[in-house]
Amino acid sequence: MTTLFSQKVKLPCGTNLPNRFAKAAMTEGLATAEGIPTSELARLYGLWSDGGAGMLLSGNIIIDKDHLERPGNVVIDRPPSAEMHDALARWATAATRNGNQFWAQISHAGRQTQKLVNKNPKAPSAIKLGLPGGQFGHPEAMTIEEIHDIVQRFGICAAAVKEAGFTGVQIHAAHGYLLSQFLSPRSNQRIDAYGGVLTNRARALLEVVASVRAAVGTDFPVAVKLNSADFQKGGFAFEESLQVAQWLQEASIDLIEISGGTYEQPKLLGLAGMEEEEKQKVAQSTLMREAYFVDFAVAMREKVSVPLMVTGGFRQRAAMEQAIESGSADVIGLGRPMCVMTDAPNQLLNGLDELPRYENSLSLFPSWLAWLGNLNILKVVAGFTMQYWFYGQIDSIGRAGVADPQLTVFQATKQTIAAEKKLIKGGKI
Repeated sequence: MTTLFSQKVKLPCGTNLPNRFAKAAMTEGLATAEGIPTSELARLYGLWSDGGAGMLLSGNIIIDKDHLERPGNVVIDRPPSAEMHDALARWATAATRNGNQFWAQISHAGRQTQKLVNKNPKAPSAIKLGLPGGQFGHPEAMTIEEIHDIVQRFGICAAAVKEAGFTGVQIHAAHGYLLSQFLSPRSNQRIDAYGGVLTNRARALLEVVASVRAAVGTDFPVAVKLNSADFQKGGFAFEESLQVAQWLQEASIDLIEISGGTYEQPKLLGLAGMEEEEKQKVAQSTLMREAYFVDFAVAMREKVSVPLMVTGGFRQRAAMEQAIESGSADVIGLGRPMCVMTDAPNQLLNGLDELPRYENSLSLFPSWLAWLGNLNILKVVAGFTMQYWFYGQIDSIGRAGVADPQLTVFQATKQTIAAEKKLIKGGKI
């Protein structure tokens, strides 16, 4: 039976997505200390492939081993060895076993590299993250030569995953990672060809797109994950995002995933940051008020024809249908629900009305200390540690084949931190 969700999505490069659902990119932390995919990653993505999504996005595949998003990332920063190629191929085979697409999200963390990985990471400018806790070091401004090297590494990574059997790539230019840092006048205060006016701040991203396209050819899907806005005073704004989206369309991008926020303003998690949110000039749609970025997609659709993917907050079938019917979203990205319900797309395809909101029942604090969650700094900390619960579910599915809903936020936080420290201590990264 053909439904709205089961319709194919034809991309500009000629590739078809089998249906309207995508498993959104979520960090896995399941690679070896050397950044090589494991059997656990293959098991995890095989189960997600069984779950019915037309396209699966990997978590961050890092193009520089010194700039991990977190320990346990897959790393491709050079042409792969035979061991790495074979591991990538096994991962891709498992992730595409049901005829779905499997795209590599390729990324560089820039200043959002944890201090235990790199005390002085590279960034557009030497501007430190404004977060408490000392988790991130003071970055060093990149040289022109270092920028050019990074651009080439994105192309090397894209070629490697294509050769291994991945069916597309997504360039991560959102959430405050390196390419997002270049776009933001708040984190990019350069006075050369890569800083200042938007044309210059977008230069690194557009050069990466060109490098990747040259590496994979014209008939291979190339997508970009782009912030609708940073939601920070002096940061990347929605009007700028609209312009960048038009430039990306001109550069023959096949799909734009609309997201938003940074570590400092974690709009991507539906959380408030340490500072007041910078409101954006975008009209509220008549769509159901559920998905975080659907209003931005509505406005962006007026400027570009490239397929759009919206991720963040979708739980109700009706809201997903409205987004597709209105043309504001061509693809619905599902993240957190699939950390427990690996077959969420199939259930929606078969008529499920609403996905569980696991995040609503999670808390770092016991009930008798719940009042601590009202303190702004602890609210931010608790929001980030909540993510560790979802990390724990991903880890459990990868290792045991099933989620562990009985896991507490505190247990997940403790286990995740211990695992990351072990990877760093025992690895070559």
